[in-house]
Amino acid sequence: MIAPPRWSEAELHAQRSRSQEIFRDQRIQEPLENYLETFDRYQGSVEDLLETTVDLSNLGEGALGILTNPALLQAFRYLAGPPISMDDLKILSEAVTPNRLRNNPEMVRRVIDVVLRGLDRRRFPWVTENRDPTESERSAAVLASAALMATSRAGTSRRNVSKERQEALVEQALLDARMTAVTTRRIGTTNQAPRTGEFCRESLLGTRKADFVVGLYDHRLMAIECKVSNSATNSVKRLNNDAAAKAEVWLSEFGRANVIPTAVLSGVYKIHNLLNAQERGLTLFWAHDLSGMIRWIESTRR
Repeated sequence: MIAPPRWSEAELHAQRSRSQEIFRDQRIQEPLENYLETFDRYQGSVEDLLETTVDLSNLGEGALGILTNPALLQAFRYLAGPPISMDDLKILSEAVTPNRLRNNPEMVRRVIDVVLRGLDRRRFPWVTENRDPTESERSAAVLASAALMATSRAGTSRRNVSKERQEALVEQALLDARMTAVTTRRIGTTNQAPRTGEFCRESLLGTRKADFVVGLYDHRLMAIECKVSNSATNSVKRLNNDAAAKAEVWLSEFGRANVIPTAVLSGVYKIHNLLNAQERGLTLFWAHDLSGMIRWIESTRR
């Protein structure tokens, strides 16, 4: 069988440099208007929250209306410093579903208390000092909160759009190579996997989900994860803690003779993270050079 490629440090340096150049170009070309529109929307939500609660002095009376209104709830979560995510709020308060809140006033008070205990005193000094805000304090709090929300949203949107774009490129490359797309499935054994020359998307392979599962021409499986890293620090999470960890699980469950764990990368990565991922059994290809991945897939015909 044809072994998957293992790149030298010099080869990884070259590919990483090209990936970073593309990443910089895409960031520079991002339209500022998207951020500004998001900022304006969130600014309105924060202003509505302060108006509804009389500058946070009357959170109790209007609490249910805030927690069941998506825009106000999001602004409310950002009162804390650092902001509390929706998942964390659910865990900390054991609530936040509208039906449960409407039927349980105690849950409403619990959610309010969770956020108020983490209130950002720099942005909202008047609350802890038990006084009315000055006009400049109120304006500064609104602008700072809207900026936090818009920045967070921009980061999430970038990741989602970049990943979707990368997955679309991978799918098109496979189709252009005359491979056949088949239905998403649960793959517990190799018999349940796509056949030779087929691939499926978003499928559970063993106990971990893969973005793509490809039936290679030598009857092995190729499990592909699409990874986009926005920073060298973030590359540890995307590559080593996620994709390489999945690779180890798949190799344990299916064996090295049956599965080729693979990551298609774009963005910014540290060299030692790339080398570590390879050592753990992950095959690396780059979104800007998918022809290299297709050539290797074609080589499994021999």
